[in-house]
Amino acid sequence: MGPKRITYLYDDEVGNYNYGYDHCMKPFRIRMAHSIITSYGLDKKMNMRRPPRATAEQMTRFHTDDYITYLRLVSPELAELMPTYNERFLPPMDCPPFDGLYEFCSISAGGSIAGAKSINQGESDIVINWAGGLHHAKKGEASGFCYVNDIVLAILELLRYHQRVVYLDIDVHHGDGVEEAFYTTDRVMSVSFHQFGNFFPGTGDIKDVGVERGKYYAVNVPLREGIDDETYAFVFQRVMRNVMETYRPGAVVMQCGTDSLSGDRLGCFNLSMKGHAACVEFMKSFGVPLFCVGGGGYTIRNVARTWAYETSVLVGEKVSPVLPYNDYYEFYGPDYSLDVPANNMVNHNTREQLEKIVADIHDHLRHVPHAPSVQMHEVPRDWPSDSEEESDGDMALAEKRRQQAASREAAGTHRSKRVRARRTRPAEDEPLIRREQQRAEDDSGSNYSERD
Repeated sequence: MGPKRITYLYDDEVGNYNYGYDHCMKPFRIRMAHSIITSYGLDKKMNMRRPPRATAEQMTRFHTDDYITYLRLVSPELAELMPTYNERFLPPMDCPPFDGLYEFCSISAGGSIAGAKSINQGESDIVINWAGGLHHAKKGEASGFCYVNDIVLAILELLRYHQRVVYLDIDVHHGDGVEEAFYTTDRVMSVSFHQFGNFFPGTGDIKDVGVERGKYYAVNVPLREGIDDETYAFVFQRVMRNVMETYRPGAVVMQCGTDSLSGDRLGCFNLSMKGHAACVEFMKSFGVPLFCVGGGGYTIRNVARTWAYETSVLVGEKVSPVLPYNDYYEFYGPDYSLDVPANNMVNHNTREQLEKIVADIHDHLRHVPHAPSVQMHEVPRDWPSDSEEESDGDMALAEKRRQQAASREAAGTHRSKRVRARRTRPAEDEPLIRREQQRAEDDSGSNYSERD
């Protein structure tokens, strides 16, 4: 097997956004990770790209029109004037309406959509978008620091070319938004390893296996506090080997949330950096196209270290355990090392409990046919370009497909064509939102500018 083609997606403006001084989510951590990655020279081992930002039309392939319209318009000032709408779309405290919210979402989602396209077009075997991984966002509302579910958007793109996709989540929180989006289909198998029991979001019981055609295609691994590298690897490798051998996906999307690390501000697991990265290395070993995205992680110096190290694992490049000088070197004192060690917290996961989890999941997967059949169909046309600048690769691919279609028509070949249903109706709530905004401005006597 030849060397892997790796695409690394990064927008240097992602670190400019701020949820709020007291908020534990810090997009700045992505810039810190990038600084370490470039200091090690790993960017030279990959195809580094600045992805196009997602448009509202792209976001509404999953999210509702009125929700995305609100995200485009909202600002801290407008949210104060329109509390009813804010409570409807943005949970208080967790998901504040900060300045630049829509632009931040467009960066995260744009990277994940671009990464999926890169895999679809055969340009990449591995894709990295550490700005992605916002797995809690729902179809019509924000949740758990997540506004736009870039993972769902990426999987929808992958499903256009791949019959089956595995979604894997090693964040300490259950990947509820992604699981919910694909809960009734057998074309996506979602697998989540998470802390369970009186812990946000409260979902992800082992008995939650999907419904209708999606029954047994949701795999939940509920874990207790303090799990360490050894016990995590025990359950992770057995479950994922079973999933991959049974389901045989065409691509894997892996959410690499680092709040499962030891010492996280919110998480209560006890994984070391190398224990966390061992999961990434294990999934890489299957040789299936792999798309790694970010996620949670609230001790930012540990987040940056881990995503930089996992980038080296994906590239296959050994790096020094001593951090090279970088833009944020002072954050990593006093040891200045590329390491996040485990601590001595108690592991509340027993071997017997983990063996039972593995056995139960094995029983669930027995209901899944090996490489389940999906009716073959002609690949639908690519989505129209959402920007004026279309890449040469996209144009060449589109032209090739047009020529193939013309040849089939000339030869008298008749095939059924899948027609994509496009949203053409305007957002129902947009006029109402604008009227409410104008009324609030008139009442307050202030002149708040509308966000584009």
